[in-house]
Amino acid sequence: MIRLVLSLLLVAAAPLDPAVERALAGAGPGTRIGLVVVDDQGREIVAVRPDDRFVPASNTKMFTTAAAFALLDTSAADGGAGASVRLEGRDVVIAGHGDARLSSAADCLSDCLIELARVVAARTRVVHDVIGDDSAFPDERWPQGMSWNNMPGRYGTAISALTIDDNVVPVVVSPGRPGAAPSLTSDGYYSIVNRAVTGGTGSRLSVERVPGSAVLRVTGHIAAGQAPVTLSVAVDDPAHRAAWRLADLLRTLGVRVTGTVGTWHRPLAAFDDPATRDTAPPPRLPRQPVLARLAPPPLTENLRVINKVSQNLHAELLLRRVGAVAGTGSVADGQRAVRNMLDTAGVERWSYDFADGSGMSSYNRLTPRAAVRFLRWTQGQTWGPAWQATLPVAGVDGTLSRRFRGTPLEGKLFAKTGTLNAANALSGFMIAASGRMLVFSALANDMPGDASATAAVDAALLAVAAAN
Repeated sequence: MIRLVLSLLLVAAAPLDPAVERALAGAGPGTRIGLVVVDDQGREIVAVRPDDRFVPASNTKMFTTAAAFALLDTSAADGGAGASVRLEGRDVVIAGHGDARLSSAADCLSDCLIELARVVAARTRVVHDVIGDDSAFPDERWPQGMSWNNMPGRYGTAISALTIDDNVVPVVVSPGRPGAAPSLTSDGYYSIVNRAVTGGTGSRLSVERVPGSAVLRVTGHIAAGQAPVTLSVAVDDPAHRAAWRLADLLRTLGVRVTGTVGTWHRPLAAFDDPATRDTAPPPRLPRQPVLARLAPPPLTENLRVINKVSQNLHAELLLRRVGAVAGTGSVADGQRAVRNMLDTAGVERWSYDFADGSGMSSYNRLTPRAAVRFLRWTQGQTWGPAWQATLPVAGVDGTLSRRFRGTPLEGKLFAKTGTLNAANALSGFMIAASGRMLVFSALANDMPGDASATAAVDAALLAVAAAN
């Protein structure tokens, strides 16, 4: 019935406004753009390639965060996901439960690893191994279809139920004297090969790390006298990194660590085969009581971060948390939860495919019409206004802070952006010149040379808003 009603509402669109047509043509030859705009009565007023399937990039996050609003308690303290610590004999075990915000920063004010370290230090002055336990979720560290070259950087860092400092390691580059190598400062987790030089103007630095390697290679240049530059390097095994940081903090508190840093992972293989899913090993259960568990801030705060700044790691963790509501916490279970939500919304199954929760996967597909149908459905949900408030606002904040400034849509467009190789996306809501709320989805793919189509999309939306 829901699907039938929505189908009746989305009637044929009027002929394309010449101003909109000219704006879209500005993207240049070879670019493929789909644009659907619906008015406040559900009438399609623009329909350009409405049922073509596009790579949606970070528009994928709309569906992941909406599923979280639908299935999780987003307003209460997020204690169920907080990291915990316990003693197993002489070993210390730090366990993650899906929290994305655990921090070991010196200026940490909330959700701080040092609090767990202090609890251990108050109980014992000598420990053996320090173990990172991320078995709350199956071990799926990268989504299918994510480009390998994203893995060394912060946009493609590994995903784990035990996350620390956004799963990146900072490397601070400070200029030396002209012609000499700059100084590099890090915490010792990685070995660093310094091939950078001091000189030139500005800075152009890069850091390379072969996936699975503990060696960084820093190249490029930084101008003499310039302020230091911080490079962020991704972590392959976040559970190991969290345990390593805990061991380091324990030592600063006077606790002697006599063993090594280890990990407990939960193999995914058993969950891939439906025939063995029922006999798959459960998450590793503590044999000893938990000494302490952190209570992160409400999840709704993190949902704002995910959509406002398009945080990939947090979105991927959210997909696994959604999948843990009625499953194992695997990516497949998260995808199943999103599909169930879209079935309820009346979105046809052929009109989308999602391989991840963040949009980093090139396997993802979405039609503009499916996106609009989903967006209109959210408007009727009790959590719809709270979810819409997590979206960037044109000319105001997040990934839209610099777009639409000084235009009639500044402060009046609320939408999720998306950028990937040869893909741009913008979907959400905008207040037109008439004061009516329009729902839209603009998806662009296949730009030659990976040029941006955002200017063309923005011009088209301005033309639509002015005409309506």
